[in-house]
Amino acid sequence: MQYVNSGCHHPSIKHRCTDDVVGPEGMEKFCEDIGVEPENIIMLVLAWKLEAQNMGFFTKEEWIKGMTSLQCDQPERLQGKLDYLRSQLNDPVTFKNIYRYAFDFARDKNQRSLDMDTAKSMLALILGRTWPLFPVFHQFLEQSKYKVMNKDQWYNVLEFSRTVNTDLRNYDEDGAWPVLLDEFVEWQKARLAV
Repeated sequence: MQYVNSGCHHPSIKHRCTDDVVGPEGMEKFCEDIGVEPENIIMLVLAWKLEAQNMGFFTKEEWIKGMTSLQCDQPERLQGKLDYLRSQLNDPVTFKNIYRYAFDFARDKNQRSLDMDTAKSMLALILGRTWPLFPVFHQFLEQSKYKVMNKDQWYNVLEFSRTVNTDLRNYDEDGAWPVLLDEFVEWQKARLAV
């Protein structure tokens, strides 16, 4: 079972490939093989490592280059690297790179922004377990007028989650935050005042 040298010819994905691209079905089987749910953040980290361009798809070139850099030529080796991949999230600089990568990875390539449903799903995956205000922010997005999230908003949500206290007391209203975050703070303060 050679991952590196065989690309799409790996037994778990060879019948699910077309034109040297592993698609969603192949990805699902691959996830089964390594014992990881497709929606696990580890798959985002792996996609980042492979420099994959499109969510749900790996090209043969991305696959070979990425698996070579990870020194993985079989499922057991990749399973042994899962803790290493997960540990990448603990480094603040690497985490920021993965977070920023997620925007372009998840967006529709003919769009400059992320549709809001995708943005909410990706935020839940990346920040859902670590940002205490995430459930409230998600609720805000659910009821907001916003249909998309642009790159500036996306980048600033991470910065906000890292620098603004849960009680929002240190939020600088005169700071250079996007209007989306100003509105979130106003909305949350109004809720807390009731």
